[in-house]
Amino acid sequence: MALFFKHIHRAWFLFWILFFFILFYPIYYFTSRKQCFYGILNYCRKLNSFLPSFLSGVFYSYHFEEKLDRNQTYIYCANHSSNLDIMVFCIMAHGKYHFMGKDELLQNPILKIFFSTIDIAVNRESKISAFRAFKKAGDNLELGMSLVIFPEGKIDDHYPPRLGEFKNGPFRLAIDKNIPLVPVSIANVWQLSWDDGRKYGSKPGICDIYIHKPIDTAGLSADDADVLKDKVYKLIESKLVLI
Repeated sequence: MALFFKHIHRAWFLFWILFFFILFYPIYYFTSRKQCFYGILNYCRKLNSFLPSFLSGVFYSYHFEEKLDRNQTYIYCANHSSNLDIMVFCIMAHGKYHFMGKDELLQNPILKIFFSTIDIAVNRESKISAFRAFKKAGDNLELGMSLVIFPEGKIDDHYPPRLGEFKNGPFRLAIDKNIPLVPVSIANVWQLSWDDGRKYGSKPGICDIYIHKPIDTAGLSADDADVLKDKVYKLIESKLVLI
C-alpha cells in the first residue's frame, strides 16, 4: 500500500512539473535562442523546479561550507542518484549556468529544448562526442557560464545507490580553464525519489545538500587531475547517506 501512495505522489509531482513547463514554454523557446537571455531561462528553470517541489512537499536544505561568489564561474561536481538532482541545481545556481548530461536526454520531451540549446549532451561511449562536449563546455566557461556535471556519468542500477567511479573530464577541464571546482554532496535525495521514481515512486521530505568549499585549481597541471578527482570523490562521499 505504501508503494501505491508513492506512485500517486510521483504522478502528482510529474503533473506539476509538466504544468509549469507548458506554462513557461514560450519563455523557454525564445530565451533559449540567444545566450544573452540564458539568465532569464535559468530563472524560469528555478521556478519550474521550486514550485512543483513545493506543491509536492519536497524541500531542499542547502548547507554551505563557504558562501559562494555569485559573480564567479564555477564547475559544480555532484553525485547522481535521482532526477531530482537537476532540480537541486536549478534552485541553487544563479545566472548563466548549464548542465552536461547523457545524449539520451535529447529524447526527453521536457529536457530536449535545454539539451539542444543551453545544455550539453554527450555520448560518453564516443571519444569524439566527449571531446566536442568538453570543448563546448570550455568555451562556455570562458564566457562566464558555470557548469553543472555529474562525474559518475549516470545513475547506477544498484539500489540503494553507491557512489560510482568518477570520469576524468571535469577535473581536467577545471585545471585547463583555471576554474574553481565546487564539490556537492546530494546526501539523501534518493530516499525521496531514486532514479526517475518509476520503480519505487516518490514521497515528500527534505533533501539535504552539502556544498563544500570551492577548490582553487590555479597552479595545478594536467598531472594533478587524478589527485583532484580523488579529493573531490572523498569530499562528496563524506556527506552521503548510504545504507
